[in-house]
Amino acid sequence: MKQGKLIVLSGPSGTGKGTICKQLLPGADAVLSVSMTTRAPRPGEEEGASYFFTDREKFSEQIRGNGFLEYAEVYGEYYGTPRGPVETHLRAGRDVILEIDMQGAMQVKAAFPRGIFIFIMPPSMAELRRRIESRGSESPEQIRERLRKAEAEIGYLWKYDYVVVNDDLDRAVGDVSAILRTERLRVNRAAEGILDRFQRETV
Repeated sequence: MKQGKLIVLSGPSGTGKGTICKQLLPGADAVLSVSMTTRAPRPGEEEGASYFFTDREKFSEQIRGNGFLEYAEVYGEYYGTPRGPVETHLRAGRDVILEIDMQGAMQVKAAFPRGIFIFIMPPSMAELRRRIESRGSESPEQIRERLRKAEAEIGYLWKYDYVVVNDDLDRAVGDVSAILRTERLRVNRAAEGILDRFQRETV
């Protein structure tokens, strides 16, 4: 059976990665990997849909058991991608989307170099500040720290395959969809399925 594709979306906090994923999924023929985190839920977030929320002790148990595809500490909280569900989907031929930060993406890239890595950029630092402030979940110092971190994280851009500027949500979703369609037509990705179908029809 053809292996599924691993699709990684990253970008600084506030660039709209989660919103793009939600808009993308209905037509993407892919599943979204749900991360685990030690941070508290934000308003509107649901257990098992937004994240798997846990404490540090249980998160550490997962680390010791090699239960994460990647994990990182971000702003004092831990985030990680549970390994089992991702590998099960890929083996079954399903594409998997990971919405993760740059540290995690680089860990995934080392293990899955043929993954599709997409960097989501804000249109400007001023707009990024406005988006973070509008969430109402961070203190002024936390906002300043996120903006300082965002400037450093943008330096990871060159390690990705594609960049999408989220200045308009519909256009950004369209750009990511176009990237996925293009990747499905790459010879090294599409040939296996095409040849397999051709051989079945001609036997």
